[in-house]
Amino acid sequence: MSAVPVLSAAARTVPPESTQQALGYPSLFLLVLIGALVPVVPTGALVSSAAVVAFHQTAPFALAAVFVTASLAAFLGDAALYWLGRRGMRSKNGSRWLEAIRARAPEDRLAGAQHRLAEHGVAVLVLSRLVPAGRIPVMLACLMADWPLRLFARGNLPACLAWAVTYQLIGILGGSLFSEPWEGVVAAVALTVLIGAAPTVWRRVRRTAGA
Repeated sequence: MSAVPVLSAAARTVPPESTQQALGYPSLFLLVLIGALVPVVPTGALVSSAAVVAFHQTAPFALAAVFVTASLAAFLGDAALYWLGRRGMRSKNGSRWLEAIRARAPEDRLAGAQHRLAEHGVAVLVLSRLVPAGRIPVMLACLMADWPLRLFARGNLPACLAWAVTYQLIGILGGSLFSEPWEGVVAAVALTVLIGAAPTVWRRVRRTAGA
């Protein structure tokens, strides 16, 4: 028997969900990892969208796989970025990774992160990933406080778990409201965009009121 008919028959027997999972989980892991290293990728929207798709699948552990994949990728990405930042802090010439972290941590937010870190310690890390645009200022505050990677990782692990749960719940909510997965994805992405934009809008409103 030739190889072509065998491969064709095998392809017909693979369920579409299996194909989606084989491609989707590695893609989710890679994108969340890149988003942790380069903080411009909307990782929250990615996790919510993946949760919507998993919600509509029949596989019993699809949602659990999304949670494990997203939280692990976020944790490893944060640890890698923090390690690169520590190398930049110790280097005389700095590094482009450290400059990228500093560029995304305005002075007012960095000062607030340093104050909270001095008062509450590791607990601040757990909340930093749940607050939109809160991760980088707190990470930079940890770098400036010369936290070792081990201490940062200990606080960042529950932060990544809480972050993955939060955005997965947003995806589950979007998936439960609509019968078609694409409708749930649109709803979940819209909700994550609103959540991400809310702090910026609130700060502008406060500045306007103060002025």
